[in-house]
Amino acid sequence: MKYELSEEKNEAGLYRIRALRDIPRHGVKAGDLGGFVESERNLSQEGDAWIGGKAVVCDNAKVYGNAEVHGEAVVCGNAEVHGNAEVCGNAWISGNTWVYGKAWVYGDARISGNAKVGSDSVRDGTVEDGGGEGMSKANQQRDENNPPI
Repeated sequence: MKYELSEEKNEAGLYRIRALRDIPRHGVKAGDLGGFVESERNLSQEGDAWIGGKAVVCDNAKVYGNAEVHGEAVVCGNAEVHGNAEVCGNAWISGNTWVYGKAWVYGDARISGNAKVGSDSVRDGTVEDGGGEGMSKANQQRDENNPPI
């Protein structure tokens, strides 16, 4: 196993993760605390994917492969982040979006609907293809003007 759910929860009831092994690609050591997930379905136990900082991955969203979500980023709905993709800063990924390959989504970027972001970078912009869906737990905190913690 790569990580476990700790007993610590944030205001939305999401679990903070704890690394059970080193993940050198992301500078993670066994015992380090990561970001927050709703359940183990949100972060694969395979590969080197990681959720760090105060980042949140919830609903049916998945992070896998060697991808990293960190900072105060939110990935929710049915979104997938995989490959060597990186989502960070205050980025918000939702709906049925795929962020994959060597994509880098950062700053205040918003990706939603059925958008697909491959080997590009998106900073402080919005990419939409349809409406964003499934923002339940993440929206709870954003509506209160609080970052996910």
